Amino acid sequence: MSIKPSVGDLFSLEWVKSSYSASDSNECIEVAHTPGTVLVRDSKRPEGARLAVGPDAWNGFVAHAAA
Repeated sequence: MSIKPSVGDLFSLEWVKSSYSASDSNECIEVAHTPGTVLVRDSKRPEGARLAVGPDAWNGFVAHAAA
């Protein structure tokens, strides 16, 4: 399965930091949602690499991390 957000999606992303992160902390991940894709990036390097996963994979990761 190929996960590929559209170019328009990449320019209008709303990146969200975990509510568990301190507001002045730069050591966490940020997440952005597009239709059919969840993007994850390092808050220290917002222009760097991004991990793209499907919603089912993301939900599984979050459920496992919360357990």
